[in-house]
Amino acid sequence: MSAGHVTDRGGIGDSAFARRLRREIAGEAAFDAWTRGRYATDASIYQVTPLGVVAPRGAADIEAVIALAREEGLPVLPRGGGTSQCGQTVGRALVVDTSRHMTAIGALDAERRRISVQPGVVLDRLNAELARDGLFFPVDVSTGSRATLGGMAGNNSCGARSIRYGNMVHNVHAIEALPASGGPRRFGPVPADLDGADAPADHLALVRAIRALAAREAGEIARRLPKLLRRVGGYNLDLVGAAGHNMASLLVGSEGTLAFFTGLELDLQPIPRHAALGVCRFDSLGAALRAAAPIAALDPSAVELADRTLLDLARARPQFRPVVERFAACESGETPAAVLIVEFSGPEEAPVARALADLEALAGELGRPGAVARATARADMDAVWEMRKAGLNIVMSMKGDGKPVSFVEDCAVPLEDLPAYADRVTDLFARHGTRGTWYAHASVGCLHVRPVLNMKDPAAAGTMRAIAEEAFAMARDYGGAHSGEHGDGLVRSEFLESVFGPRLARAFAETKDAFDPGGVFNPGKIVRPPRMDDRTLFRYPPGYAPAPFAPALDWSDWGAGGMLAAVEMCNGNGACRKTAGGAMCPSFRATRDEAHVTRGRANALRLALTGQLGPDALASDGMAEAMALCLGCKACRHECPTGVDMARMKIEVLHRRAAARGFSRRDRAIGWLPRYAPWVARAAGLANLGRRSTALRRAGAAWLGLTARRPPPRWARRPFLETPAPAGGGPEAVLFVDTFATWFAPEAARAALRVLSAAGRRVRVARAARGRPLCCGRTFLAVGAVEEARAEARRSLAVLAPPARAGAPIVGIEPSCLHTLADEWPALLPGADSAAVAAAAEPFESFLLRAAPGLPLRGAGERRVLVHGHCHQKAFGAAGAVAAALERIPGVAASPVESTCCGMAGAFGYQAETFAVSREIAGLDLLPALAAAPAEAEIVADGFSCRSQIADLAGRRARHAAELFAEALA
Repeated sequence: MSAGHVTDRGGIGDSAFARRLRREIAGEAAFDAWTRGRYATDASIYQVTPLGVVAPRGAADIEAVIALAREEGLPVLPRGGGTSQCGQTVGRALVVDTSRHMTAIGALDAERRRISVQPGVVLDRLNAELARDGLFFPVDVSTGSRATLGGMAGNNSCGARSIRYGNMVHNVHAIEALPASGGPRRFGPVPADLDGADAPADHLALVRAIRALAAREAGEIARRLPKLLRRVGGYNLDLVGAAGHNMASLLVGSEGTLAFFTGLELDLQPIPRHAALGVCRFDSLGAALRAAAPIAALDPSAVELADRTLLDLARARPQFRPVVERFAACESGETPAAVLIVEFSGPEEAPVARALADLEALAGELGRPGAVARATARADMDAVWEMRKAGLNIVMSMKGDGKPVSFVEDCAVPLEDLPAYADRVTDLFARHGTRGTWYAHASVGCLHVRPVLNMKDPAAAGTMRAIAEEAFAMARDYGGAHSGEHGDGLVRSEFLESVFGPRLARAFAETKDAFDPGGVFNPGKIVRPPRMDDRTLFRYPPGYAPAPFAPALDWSDWGAGGMLAAVEMCNGNGACRKTAGGAMCPSFRATRDEAHVTRGRANALRLALTGQLGPDALASDGMAEAMALCLGCKACRHECPTGVDMARMKIEVLHRRAAARGFSRRDRAIGWLPRYAPWVARAAGLANLGRRSTALRRAGAAWLGLTARRPPPRWARRPFLETPAPAGGGPEAVLFVDTFATWFAPEAARAALRVLSAAGRRVRVARAARGRPLCCGRTFLAVGAVEEARAEARRSLAVLAPPARAGAPIVGIEPSCLHTLADEWPALLPGADSAAVAAAAEPFESFLLRAAPGLPLRGAGERRVLVHGHCHQKAFGAAGAVAAALERIPGVAASPVESTCCGMAGAFGYQAETFAVSREIAGLDLLPALAAAPAEAEIVADGFSCRSQIADLAGRRARHAAELFAEALA
């Protein structure tokens, strides 16, 4: 089997070494195939299974790992967010993940504008804290929501504003690190005269050795290293000098090969008080690239390129469509061939405004009058930057086996040569039968271009090598760099000798050996690398193929690859690891564990679907554990740049496991709720005894595996069973009343019925001709009972399809159920009827905004309303409509609670084993926001689960928006 295959031998397992390691560290160490498989990939094309994974709690743990590994002859690989494009963070080694626990931020030295952090601190979190003091760390990488500072230093990251602030190497003052032998060392500024320096003798000997090496190779360094800001290949020997230098500058960009970083001292910058963006549209890529140099002369803080492919893919994503159409699209509405996003910033407003006017004048001189769209409001600028930052991964959202592949995307050339270099690369791709996607840090001549290749095709490796060799030679022709931002790793280290010459390659090897003579740290990167086209190291190695699998849902949207192709949309970019903003991924935010993030689950699924985790791994305990904390929130469907829908994938896993092992009592209690509810509701008083009796709750917990620490939902004494005759002469609207509103929250259904009728609609409640109320099948899907869900959907579809085909809206009040119609039914029952219902399904508030402008409403004084959006509302872009609709009520000021999932997620918050995580997720954003809200503030939450969570954990009453509208009817 391949080196990357997770079932191959070589794992440490339950060895004496593993047991000793666990005893000697405070953190966690795992050696099972599932954990190793999750860490076998990063955001590159490679897959190499580690020997084990360690999550240290501090420097002492790392020191113990290094010492034990040295004794056993095992390599050690530092890892942060695992977002490397070049394979730096995968290897046959002990992977040490600092991102889980080593996240402390030290005290700010505001006078010197300096701060110390542990290596696992995420960039955006640091900047959020620094913003209170008007400072920021200026290396603004596009992965800042999950990139760790340790990883950024290891990679010598750059960012969009490097033209003004430089790279990591220009912004790291000192590094605390552990060498392969000996105790902790501080790598920072060292004087010219080392004789009186206060440092251990072995450390000073290392400094002298590196100085001597740099002095010996000074001529070769001057001849061979590109004279560019964007040059991150090899080691930074050019920054070592006898007159005094900073040893941290040598460690920056070393990719974990020289020493293990345990802390960083960073230089900070004041946040510019004023900024503005100009988005320049061009009718050809060449025109945009030719404009980069004259635009750079205007002293911008950033100039970023995005091509038509990126813009079209962004336009297809709901979260980015508005910004593309407002700022990037041509007046005709068409997507331009390319845009340059130009930022000006500074302490004073007038110079920024003048620079933006100069940009518009320059556009006219370049034959593009009126082609600049201004973005001057902070929200608009943030939206444009968010779209650009996602560009790296938006281009990966292409469906099918052909994907833009990262290996020549980092070449940097002098800015005046950028158009000619791009033309030659375009021709190069054409000669090899492919095309590229283009985006760039145009201000510094760093061109991100990815040829589209099918890496499952054995011939693709040869094509990749041929393109790489020629593209790197072209960059060298212009005095450029083959590695301008994303580092060397597995994909580019091999080319260091051909780019820099054999003499410098030997000097790099001497540097490595001086720091790490035993080769402990991250072998195979920068020096002594494997071939970049060794297919045994690929994510899709020889023999990669789907295992036999018959999915329960329709995955034809992803082509012949089906569900596996949908899973392979995860390219490892790690956007799901963000811990602030948006909703994704709530379980990771609570646990910080790679096992409980969308990327980790996708890796487990891909390995299982291709037989790399043993036979029928989908039904295994390992897969059940991987999916256990997925709340089905669908945030990943919306916020993942490639649209990975883990909630739907979990349905397949649950279905497969149920087929192999059957349904538990709890599964039946949850899933079959719509069918037994009519019988239980007849004795609602008895059913509600569990809310008052702790003993009954404990009995239920023991029998069903539910928690006794929260009361069960209250059954309504008067459920919503009425079928009023449609009244009024207006257009028809169908009200779909879900299971939860029917049996537990009928007040919401009755309120919605009143409001829709008052809006001049002839409202028909969707009812079957006979039998129990209709159901979307959501509860069955939640336990993997796909055939039962299909039966419910088929029964409801027979009622809903005729009015949907006739153009009537189907209005829903429970987000999870309404969006089941829109999103899951086409996969359960593909065809014209389910497509018609999906198109007609509309959330209550969205319907009011669109079709009920004249709703008669009266106010009752000034009212503050906090709106907690249900995760499915957020995932389908419907959350904003709730606050917007509520503000139609006179006197209401509605504001959304910026939060991830409430943590209830149907039955998730009631299960004994997930109750604590449910509560922790609620405590991330929602509970603090409610605790800070005044007592008189009203709370709106459309999700029945959300309202239950708020009542149970915050002790406050939340209502459905329909109830506020019903009360306000004139």
